[in-house]
Amino acid sequence: MEKFQTRCRQLFDKDQVEVLDKALLFAEQMHRGVPRESGEPYIMHPVAVADILLDLGLDYAAVAAALLHDCVEDTSATYEQVAGLFGKEIADLVDGVTKFKRISYNQPKEEAAAENFLKMFFAMAKDIRVVLIKLADRLHNMRTLYAKQPESRMAKARTRRLRRVWGSAILNASLRTCV
Repeated sequence: MEKFQTRCRQLFDKDQVEVLDKALLFAEQMHRGVPRESGEPYIMHPVAVADILLDLGLDYAAVAAALLHDCVEDTSATYEQVAGLFGKEIADLVDGVTKFKRISYNQPKEEAAAENFLKMFFAMAKDIRVVLIKLADRLHNMRTLYAKQPESRMAKARTRRLRRVWGSAILNASLRTCV
């Protein structure tokens, strides 16, 4: 994490670095004691996602949202709490990345995936950074698939195939609206 913080200090001004440090501390507190399947502390995932966004040259708000992207979905943190601490722009980015909560536990996985893509599409219409954060999240998850059981890897591959089809349709539609 020290390398990540050093990069942030090189790329952003003092006020932006303060927001990023606060986001990192908040995310670290919210995920404290939670390991990933690889055994490493969970906080390493949002830091890796944020680091990918630094590589892409995204702004500090997108990097902060990447640090916070799993807080609302996976912890007790709320949108209102994130907005109060980090502002509406960052909270809206986090919200755009956050998956729909399932209304029914009997909902088919395909339907849930379609809902997630629709939410991402509408968020993308508002702010393309949402999609870039989500893609960085997926990239890091794919890079760490080695830690999953073979059955789980196969299930992820099937889900990824469905998402790839939906993703292509959404990307094509969004490119047509940008031209």
